[in-house]
Amino acid sequence: MKLQLHSSKIFTICIFIAVILSFSAFASATPGLRFEVFLPETLSARPVDGRLLLMLSVKEGAEPRFQINSGADTQLIFGLDVEGWEPGGKAVFDSSVFGYPLSSLEDVPAGEYRVQALLHVYETFNKSDGHTVKLPMDNGEGQRWNLSPGNLLSTPESINIPGRAGEGIRVELDSVIPPIPEPEDTKYIRHVKIRSEKLTEFWGRPMYLGAVVLLPEGFAEHPEARYPLVINHDHFVYTFDDFRTEPPDPDLEPDYSSRFDLEGYNRIQQQEAYDFYRTWTSPAIPGC
Repeated sequence: MKLQLHSSKIFTICIFIAVILSFSAFASATPGLRFEVFLPETLSARPVDGRLLLMLSVKEGAEPRFQINSGADTQLIFGLDVEGWEPGGKAVFDSSVFGYPLSSLEDVPAGEYRVQALLHVYETFNKSDGHTVKLPMDNGEGQRWNLSPGNLLSTPESINIPGRAGEGIRVELDSVIPPIPEPEDTKYIRHVKIRSEKLTEFWGRPMYLGAVVLLPEGFAEHPEARYPLVINHDHFVYTFDDFRTEPPDPDLEPDYSSRFDLEGYNRIQQQEAYDFYRTWTSPAIPGC
């Protein structure tokens, strides 16, 4: 009998092994490692529900919450559910709490780390089908837990592991991710938000559908005109990013925070958006 593995599976296994080795080579385990995460009364006036995340990073640069991914350079993350977590209370992370890519805090090598905690807040939905569920509501960020407005988080701190075994390392949530500003309407771009009565009834809370509309040249001067409508269904769109009325910024720096980590990629984006604007407003596309 022959055992065959698809190349993508082999690659995934190799990446996972590389991640484990990067955190375990030349380091000893830390039995008894424990963290205590506190929810201060000044941060929340009522009990909260959600997924509490604890992150440990050996990398400089971005906050630990932005260094969690599925690649070989991911940092450590551990999570537990909290329900009715009272302000002033604490949640404990110990060896029983599951993590990634290391499954237990006892497997964390000794060394210097930056630690950060984040509570991905859940809402309670009393659905029309009779079920009650607790889920994270999207707040305009596109279901990204590390950016979701309303989530609670702590300021990253430097710590030494193992420190004193058996003594909990204190981490305190101290801020709230702020709301995302509403996008501004322009001459060419309008943002529409429509309350869906059917979704509102089903989920038991106000639910909205959003749309971004690109208007033709001369739309404001001819309100009586009617136009064909082309609809592109997308997800979590903030605004129309591929339309720019100004030439590319000559002083634009490469955006290395983007997953498109290519020199000049952001400049190409700006140029394409500007070219589209010039085509859209040219005689090649009839306006009003």
